[in-house]
Amino acid sequence: MPKLLGLNVHPLKSGAIRPVRSIGVLPGGLRGDRTWMVVDGAGRLVSARDVHGLFHVVADTPDTDAAVTSALRLRKPGLPDLHLDEPAGEPEPVRLFSLDLLAVPARADADAWIRAALDRDDVRLVWCDDPTRRTLQPGFSQPGDHAAFPDSFPVTVASTASLRQLNDWIAEHALELGEEPAAPLPMERFRPNLVVDADEPFAEDRWEALTIGGVRFRVGKPVGRCAMTTIDPASLTTAKEPIRTLARHRRWDGKTLFAVHLVPEGSGIVSVGDEVEVEVS
Repeated sequence: MPKLLGLNVHPLKSGAIRPVRSIGVLPGGLRGDRTWMVVDGAGRLVSARDVHGLFHVVADTPDTDAAVTSALRLRKPGLPDLHLDEPAGEPEPVRLFSLDLLAVPARADADAWIRAALDRDDVRLVWCDDPTRRTLQPGFSQPGDHAAFPDSFPVTVASTASLRQLNDWIAEHALELGEEPAAPLPMERFRPNLVVDADEPFAEDRWEALTIGGVRFRVGKPVGRCAMTTIDPASLTTAKEPIRTLARHRRWDGKTLFAVHLVPEGSGIVSVGDEVEVEVS
């Protein structure tokens, strides 16, 4: 039976990945995942697609670092740590891609900190006080499904077998073009919440649900990938992969696909090492 090899939380949308050994699961996703977001002066999402340096902003909660005693701690080299409580103001309109949502603004010193961290004077930090206000994509969700600030669905899962196949395709394509194959891409490029050690590449195309740690996760739909996967999170440089190769092998309905979206159907705790029970179509 497959096992859960990796578990990742992203307290700040597009911020540094925070690996954990175990985490609580709620119907809206992993506890604390993507509940904070950077927006511009008009309230629109600012992601690492726009400002690559967001990858270097480290946001921790008590779930990702036991030393954190506030709701959120922000860190970046060259700046003092900033500790924040959950803001208590009234929610204001924000825009996540085409979605009009509500979020509570953080305090003024948080805005000053994130502006210094990103070297932009028009950005602000906001927090999702009530993820149940957001409904998910019609046709792929059920009544009551909700989330905070992920792109689409509460949880994503990727398999090591699929990544190995993708890296093989990337190397083969580079040789066909007379290029020197680059180092294999790490799983971090895809920022999945859950990493599973499946044996068959892209077996997840047939998954209907996963049960991990007693929590059932229903499959929503495949994850369409964007240019953010072409950014190296360490160097912040960009390249053509993996989109170039995904477009050859994993293109459907105009989207390049890798990993799948999940919706938790209950609450519980999942931990690295848990067995993964797969339901297939």
